[in-house]
Amino acid sequence: MSIEIIAKEHIEFLNIINAKEDQTITLKTKLGEAQRLGNEFKSKAVITFNTTIGPKRVDTTVWAVTENYVQLKNNIHIPLKSLIDIEF
Repeated sequence: MSIEIIAKEHIEFLNIINAKEDQTITLKTKLGEAQRLGNEFKSKAVITFNTTIGPKRVDTTVWAVTENYVQLKNNIHIPLKSLIDIEF
């Protein structure tokens, strides 16, 4: 099954829900690396997260990682508990 890639500007129109399994602890290292890549090298990461209409992917720069969210440009936030995977 192919997961739809969306523009980060469309994230605010989605109903984001928790992933089937909480990957927060597993993905903490990757989140830190994605943030460093975004801030120091302007590199993008592909973030897969869960929504009410199924998983979605976004190819974007990670600006910050807080206790509960991944922050993207334009004050867009994705809850950590909705994350399925991060690739870069």
